[in-house]
Amino acid sequence: MDSQAPDPRPVLEGPDIARVLTRIAHEIVERAKGADDVVLLGIPTRGVFLAQRLAAKLEEITDRKIPVGSLDITMYRDDLRMQPPRALARTEIPGDGVDGRLVVLVDDVLFSGRTIRAALDALNDIGRPRAVQLAVLVDRGHRELPIRADYVGKNLPTSLRETVKVQLAEEDGRDTVLLGAKRTAPGAQQ
Repeated sequence: MDSQAPDPRPVLEGPDIARVLTRIAHEIVERAKGADDVVLLGIPTRGVFLAQRLAAKLEEITDRKIPVGSLDITMYRDDLRMQPPRALARTEIPGDGVDGRLVVLVDDVLFSGRTIRAALDALNDIGRPRAVQLAVLVDRGHRELPIRADYVGKNLPTSLRETVKVQLAEEDGRDTVLLGAKRTAPGAQQ
């Protein structure tokens, strides 16, 4: 593979993303028997937008307001010292908190499982939910920890030489999931 890797190809477009979020919302309602105690917490950045979209779909289905917030995991990551410094995102917990509630963590891509492990640690510092579930837009495999999603928009088997990039209108100006080859620097060893 070289720096001339082919352009990423879309595997989900806007209508597909809307459709899988609608399906996930229905699955949450079914599994939670009405979603009365559901709280959605998105993992920044794109997980927050997905959580907000899921909350809107849940509100359409249940005709009730679904609490939604965000959970910054930056300081809980196990790779902090290996990565360049990054800005902290916001943690916003709905007014009624998470104690005794069913918390659904929402993220864009599930890969190694390390982000979700960090999210569980962060959540532990905030409160004690009755249960925690995970909703992801894409599960690309390659888990390094025993973590699995309860709700998956698309299972996308990938190689470690591929990348999955989620773009959402709120952040990127369009809705798409792209699958591409990792680009290597010219002259890099393979």
